[in-house]
Amino acid sequence: MIFPAIPGASYRRRLFYLRDLVHELVARDIKVRYKRSVLGVAWALVTPLAQLLVFSFIFRLVLPTRVPNYAPFTFCGLLVWTWFQTSVLLSAVAIVDNRELIRRPGFPAAILPLVTVSTNFVYFLVALPVLLVVVLASGIQVTPAILAMPLVMALQFLFTLCLAYLVATLHVTFRDTQHVLGLFLMLLFYLTPVFYDAASVPERFRLLYSLNPMVHLVGAYRTILLQGSLPALLPILVLGIVGTVGLRLALAIFSRASDQFVEEI
Repeated sequence: MIFPAIPGASYRRRLFYLRDLVHELVARDIKVRYKRSVLGVAWALVTPLAQLLVFSFIFRLVLPTRVPNYAPFTFCGLLVWTWFQTSVLLSAVAIVDNRELIRRPGFPAAILPLVTVSTNFVYFLVALPVLLVVVLASGIQVTPAILAMPLVMALQFLFTLCLAYLVATLHVTFRDTQHVLGLFLMLLFYLTPVFYDAASVPERFRLLYSLNPMVHLVGAYRTILLQGSLPALLPILVLGIVGTVGLRLALAIFSRASDQFVEEI
């Protein structure tokens, strides 16, 4: 079983135990990552802000773009992408980098990819107020549509967690997974409208382009924050269905493979 029962504990008590365990492991990851760091968790903002400066220089001065409010437009895409990319990359090594925990009898291995995605979600939440400041500073009004943001976050969490379980499982057996994944995510970055408008994609490529779930997720955030309206319902429904079914399949694959984790690592 992925989450083994705790002897003598009720189902509710077991859920509380798992919740507390995830909380403790997330806190541990944050402390370890920024141990002896002057800026601490604020470093989560450094990479997207540095990328924003580079993209703003290139697409405002060198190769001018017609995208309005380019700073909040790009910063929104960068934060969404960073959460996704970092979560998937680090999830690949979530099992092999925690050998001591995996070898403990009864330890629920399935919480490790969940911890990775949750930790990077915390960094996303830390950066979110800065994004809102950039949006307001650009003269964009925040509307009640922002109440739909938690739904979009939940969809991204679901979709990312699905991939996290798959890559964590693969990397235990195929150690080239992390390298292949790095290449794949680099290419996917350019196929996701992070620093350009999806409307600029030629019509003949639109159908193929729309198969990338991150296109719809990034677009949903921007529709809410920059346009002040609700995102299109159909892509949201499709993402929800695909994410739910995909997560069940990913968990089943992870569960079947988890019996061999101790031997493989």
